[in-house]
Amino acid sequence: MKAVAYRQSLPIADAQSLIDIDLPEPELRANDLLVEVKAVSVNPVDTKVRRNVAPPEGQAKVLGWDAAGIVKAVGSAVSRFRVGDRVWYAGAIDRAGSNSALQAVDERIVGPMPATLGFAEAAALPLTSITAWELLFDRLGVAREGGEGQSLLIVGGAGGVGSVLTQIARRLTKLTVIATASRPETQAWAADMGAHHVIDHRQPLADELRRIGHAQVDLVASLTATEQHYAALVEALVPQGKLALIDDPASPLDITALKRKSLSLHWELMFTRSLFQTPDMAEQHKLLGEVARLVDAGVLRSTLTKRFGPLNADNLRRAHAWVESGRAIGKGVLEGF
Repeated sequence: MKAVAYRQSLPIADAQSLIDIDLPEPELRANDLLVEVKAVSVNPVDTKVRRNVAPPEGQAKVLGWDAAGIVKAVGSAVSRFRVGDRVWYAGAIDRAGSNSALQAVDERIVGPMPATLGFAEAAALPLTSITAWELLFDRLGVAREGGEGQSLLIVGGAGGVGSVLTQIARRLTKLTVIATASRPETQAWAADMGAHHVIDHRQPLADELRRIGHAQVDLVASLTATEQHYAALVEALVPQGKLALIDDPASPLDITALKRKSLSLHWELMFTRSLFQTPDMAEQHKLLGEVARLVDAGVLRSTLTKRFGPLNADNLRRAHAWVESGRAIGKGVLEGF
């Protein structure tokens, strides 16, 4: 089958950083679906793994943790899907990714695709939807329709996760949603996603929060540059507030800074359930099903903003470069081979 992979960790400008290859079709485990991949999107995790995780000598590694496609075959223990179903998923980081014509993926982390979306629009959403949903409801502990009188600060509101988190928080809770963005186009996007307020993270956060009448916030979702804003976030949080993050700080965080206010720190990694085969692994199946229903009801929308053409090494390198530029808004998608 056709696939795009890499054999060594290289800068994305290098033509060998991602290459077109042919691979054997994947073998199915009992709980697996074999999916004909129709569209994929690129996330920061793709670029981080490519840069930092070299495949074993002589082997190729397939990236890609977002996909929409059609079920072509099912494993012996599959009960949730049938051949021909349209599905979407983010997959598991310890298995081959979605940058291939066919992919094996555990049905417990797969959902039925929204009926109202095409494959490209759907592929933009799974990883960011799972991350945003788990961060808000599981890590920060906000209840559906809850959060009245409380505020949520989202650092990096125009990125992939921020775009979905803003929508979910605005439409499914009663939180006041404050997103950060630094350029006119990203500020407009964050507002369009539903943020009540948009502030500039290139300015002192304390000043920006006072400007909108929210000197302190109850909850923080730090999606990027946590180490840069950490001290300001600790200062901005109310006593007994909660800080959640998803990025990889370049330097260790001083957690003792949280003690005086009794602040709590929460990590979100959407791959945890599949990595550890947790008893509640199928919650991601349910989650994606609920997001699909909300999309079909017009409550949530796709965050697709850029199409890179069919899935091949040249186009995927362009998509990786776009993500690495730090100027991406929403999500970029590749569709078809």
